[in-house]
Amino acid sequence: MAATIIDGKELSKSKRSELAVEVEQIKAKGLLPKLVVILVGDNPASLSYIRGKQKAAEEIGVGFKLEHFPESLSENELLDIIESYNNNNEYHGILVQLPLPAHINETAVVEKISPLKDVDGFHPINIGRMMTGQDTFLPCTPAGIVEMIKSVGVEIAGKNVVVVGRSNIVGKPVGQLLLNEHATVTYCHSKTKDLTSYTKEADILVAAVGRANFIKGNQIKPGAVVIDVGVNRLDTGKLVGDVVFDEAKDVASYLTPVPGGVGPMTITMLAHNTVQSAKNFLESK
Repeated sequence: MAATIIDGKELSKSKRSELAVEVEQIKAKGLLPKLVVILVGDNPASLSYIRGKQKAAEEIGVGFKLEHFPESLSENELLDIIESYNNNNEYHGILVQLPLPAHINETAVVEKISPLKDVDGFHPINIGRMMTGQDTFLPCTPAGIVEMIKSVGVEIAGKNVVVVGRSNIVGKPVGQLLLNEHATVTYCHSKTKDLTSYTKEADILVAAVGRANFIKGNQIKPGAVVIDVGVNRLDTGKLVGDVVFDEAKDVASYLTPVPGGVGPMTITMLAHNTVQSAKNFLESK
């Protein structure tokens, strides 16, 4: 039996409708939730991602501002810009689009953003709160993945989860979020020996390694839930994930497509965090 596709576009559409209602409720109290995105340089992929974020913000009624600076912007100048938005109560979310030019320290930039406006969920304080199961802004892609799994009624507690990839943006935090949901989590990476022996035991397999068609159908446990985070462009121009889709669909019970899977949910969870930040601001007044 072919896998059921977890459609990130449809789930995002539903969640954005819910967020739009929340935004109207916030506006009725005299506040417009606002997000500022700061871009340094002209990375084409970054520009594309930002367009998606702007569209999501506009869909739900959140104010959106793009601050676009030349690649020559210094690290200190960028830190000053971030600080100005930390202190600007009109803006509830601050996102600095990564990657940054080589002369700017990404860690310093991430840590400069106020944890109260860190809607990307990357600040060490928010990561620490996530690790300890506290209420906080969750990293958008990992949070979206958990939402996708729950959306099809899959019980996470007690499941064996294997995460292939250990990045700070996806791999590590998604494993932690699934651990917080009482799964048993194993991380695999480039140094893992006999990868298949792990992936074949996964009730839930998260592929976040960034290598096209890396996970084959014969590496998947029959009936597993497969979440494909990878977005890789082949020489032909086609976008594919980290999983061989045509093989996985005949083995998995649920499967996310690429494109149209995790990507839309990542942007939707950014919108969710921005709305939550505005609600937090109202409650603090």
